[in-house]
Parts: sequence; structure tokens; C-alpha cells
Amino acid sequence: MIATFNWNEIFNNPETEHTFRVVVYTLLSLLLLYTVSFVASRILLKRLSPHYAALVRKLIFYIGASIILVSVMVEMGINLTGVLATAGVAGLAIGFAAQTSLSNLISGLFLIGEKPFQIGDLVRVNDILGVVESIDLLSIKIRTLDNLFVRIPNEAMIKDPVTNVTRFPIRRMDIEIGVAYKEDVGRVMEILEELAAANPYALDDPAPLILFNNFGDSALQFKFGLWFEKSNYLKLRNSIMREIKERFDREGIEIPFPHLTLYSGSATDPFPVDLKDRNPPKS
Repeated sequence: MIATFNWNEIFNNPETEHTFRVVVYTLLSLLLLYTVSFVASRILLKRLSPHYAALVRKLIFYIGASIILVSVMVEMGINLTGVLATAGVAGLAIGFAAQTSLSNLISGLFLIGEKPFQIGDLVRVNDILGVVESIDLLSIKIRTLDNLFVRIPNEAMIKDPVTNVTRFPIRRMDIEIGVAYKEDVGRVMEILEELAAANPYALDDPAPLILFNNFGDSALQFKFGLWFEKSNYLKLRNSIMREIKERFDREGIEIPFPHLTLYSGSATDPFPVDLKDRNPPKS
């Protein structure tokens, strides 16, 4: 026997009508919420970076979805007192179990507000140096220069010092240089100034820093600081190091290396040294 349905009774049923109305209300509310969050993110793009705008969009959507869920439960006649009591106990238990996640979430909100870096910046966190790939509510994703993926919790980004290497359009590269004590200090500084002026990747403004820094154990120590556009780091590093070595060689300026002298004490005879010819004459 084939069952037949009386569609009129189904659609004229008050409970069915109420359920249908709740479903339509939910779908329209979600559609409106999606539209509002999308429009808000487009407006925020004028003031925030794309990633921060996306985070705000997600936050608006999640809050709105929670409000819609509560409204649907009220419309369906669900007693929220028991639900809220159960949710409170469960939330307390989850809160104790997820203190780290909550701390990372709060830290992520602080990072969004402070904006110390953005996607594409080169940052250093402790001994980790890499490019920021993603900024999320719980963690930061970094791709290191040797193409490794590193996830750093937001709490660590708040507690530990973070260096944004590419925050400003120009940077200064400091090179420590040592020359022999016999060299003319004035001539060394003059050569470094000429090298800075001739290098196409070194900026003239700000002026380079040339500092007679210290008397080292085996060398006179100079600090050679060159300003450059952040995108020219490798080009400047490779070129200026080679130019310093080649120019010092042409000028006869010695770059010394540490020497070690062995002393066995006044009561001991000198060490005997026997020099032998590596290529003795053939007999």
C-alpha cells in the first residue's frame, strides 16, 4: 500500500509553518550577516592591511552568527536558562583547560591593535628570522629564509622581543673591519669613504658612518656603516665586501688575523725548530 501525503495539512500545520518561518529567518539572517561582514571588510581595507581586514570580517561574522543562534533557540522555544547554565559550567571547564589558547587569542587581539608588522615583513623572533606569511588570532606563521615553516604562538610574540627588519624603507649595514697597527688611520678612513661613494647600492643621504672604533688585540678596529634601500641588502653586501678586499689589496693595507705565541716559561729552553726542504734535490 502506497502512503499518500496531504500537503495541505502539512503546510497548514502551525508547527510546520513556524519551523519554515524559523528556517527562512535563519537563512536570511546569515545572508545579511555575510553581506555586512563583507562590506565592512571592504571599508576597512582603506585603513588596515588585507589580513587585518579579513580578521575583523571573521570576528564580525562569528559574533553575528552567535546572536543568530541564540535568536533561533529562543524562537524554537528552547529554555536558555538550562542551556546557559550548562554552557557556563562547560565554559569554565574549557577555560581552565584552554588557558594557553585564550592567552594566545587575547595576544592576537593586541597584535591586531598594535600592528607591529604585517604580511610580507621580514621579522626576527629570538633566533628565528623569516617572512610573515599569516597573522591569525592564535599564532603567526613565518617562512624562514631557508624555506622552513614556523608557527609562533601570539603569546610569544607579545612576551619576546620582535625585530621588524623591513619596517622602514631604508636600513644601515654595519661592517666591522680590522687593519694592522702599522696602517695610516686617516688613509683607511679615506678609502672607506671613497668605496661608499662609488658603490651604486649605498645611499649618499644619510651619509655613511665611518668610525675608528677601538684598539683590538691584533688590529685597529673600524665600523663601516652604509645606508641602503631594504630591497638591496644582498646586492650591497656582496659588492661592498669584495670591493673592500680588492681595494685594500691594491693599497697594500693589511687585514691581520689573530696570532698565537707559545711561551713555555723562563726556566725552559726554547723549542727546537728544524726546517726541512719540502722538495729536496734529486741525487
